[in-house]
Amino acid sequence: DHIRQHQEIHVVMGNEACDLDSTVSALALAYFLAQVRLGHWPGVWRWPGGRLTGVTPGLQSSPAPRAAFVPVLNIPRADFALRTETTFLLRDRGIPAASLIFRDEIDLGGLHHAGLLSLTLVDHHVLPGADAALEEAVVEVLDHRPLERARGPPCQVTVEPVGSCATLVTERILQGPPGVLDRTTAALLHGEHGGPGCTLAPGDGTILLDCINLSPAAGKVTPRDVACVSLLEERFPELPARDAVFGALQAAKFDVTGLTTEQMLRKDLKVISNDEVVVAISGIFEDLETFLLRPGLLQDLEAFCQGRGYAGLVAMTVFFNEHHEPTRKLAVYSQQEPLRGTLCRALEEATTPSLLLQLLPSPWASVAAYAQGNAVATRKKVLPILRAALGGLGAAGGPEEEVVPPPTPMNSLVEECPLAQAVPPLCPQDVLERVSRIAAGQPPGSPK
Repeated sequence: DHIRQHQEIHVVMGNEACDLDSTVSALALAYFLAQVRLGHWPGVWRWPGGRLTGVTPGLQSSPAPRAAFVPVLNIPRADFALRTETTFLLRDRGIPAASLIFRDEIDLGGLHHAGLLSLTLVDHHVLPGADAALEEAVVEVLDHRPLERARGPPCQVTVEPVGSCATLVTERILQGPPGVLDRTTAALLHGEHGGPGCTLAPGDGTILLDCINLSPAAGKVTPRDVACVSLLEERFPELPARDAVFGALQAAKFDVTGLTTEQMLRKDLKVISNDEVVVAISGIFEDLETFLLRPGLLQDLEAFCQGRGYAGLVAMTVFFNEHHEPTRKLAVYSQQEPLRGTLCRALEEATTPSLLLQLLPSPWASVAAYAQGNAVATRKKVLPILRAALGGLGAAGGPEEEVVPPPTPMNSLVEECPLAQAVPPLCPQDVLERVSRIAAGQPPGSPK
């Protein structure tokens, strides 16, 4: 109807990983924007292009545009089954996959060409090269990664070093009128129990999963994440212990039951290259020894690489113990012994950072296996090492997205949160007080 009437379609879209953080952020923010689009809530209005902005008391609000707000999951529908923790939560909340809109089901390019598209990006802020034509439609960004490129007005940019993008979405909703954070939205942000027979305990599932149950040892949580969880729990006091929520969602995330080896390798994939070779780096949510003993693994690895033109593959596995502490291992596969040796030497001899690798027995001559002593060295730390190794064989490759458009990594467990970057010291009490003021509708600098 909006297209026929030549009215704006405002798409809220997460990144190509479509992990739980990206999905819930897109769904919750799109619902919030839809709630305020008609100006029913005092103190908010919509700028042309769809940007939500607070109104200074006493100023006249402009009319709200009649845009349709559409959350889009940035993967093909066929890949949704690979996002096991996301499918688990939405199914548990009674949200059928049939009610969702996936990237291959909406013509963003056609909408933009017709002048009907505006975009809000959540959990990422740079579109891949294939979507470069959509950049001018971006009117707002919410992300928790370091800013890679500047955007000028009228685009509103919120890039903050928090553990979960859902924290930024929660803060945005709490900034709005009190009634906007309804039970349904909170259920998505919380992973709330869906009713009798539901297998998922209530709790702040999205933030807890992304921040490894708010564990400081995991190096992902910030005071703002803690503050949002505390405020949501305060508003919904029936929420149970956090451990039950984190355990249920993490179990779902690591549940690879029924996935083929090809699906496991594709579930969390990055690709790097030089002028001569292309190498895949897959995040595997299974212990390495278990993965290496999968029936027909060697044939599956060969078929996966040959079918996509990869000369080699690095599998980085992560597994968490009962204390939510990560154990990381990796394997290097290639039928080309010189390439395999080059990659292995680069990883073994790396000093920035040192991976503290220990060679493990491997059932296959074409697969080298290692235990990784440096458990905080995530794939983001390993990628530069592998790029440098490929650079020694030829011209270094560009951004991964430009090689092949696979799903980008899920930042919850394998990919690193931007907290490796230095952040200003924050006092938790100050943050709690500031967010409490936001929730009460007071300016951050107002007196108590």
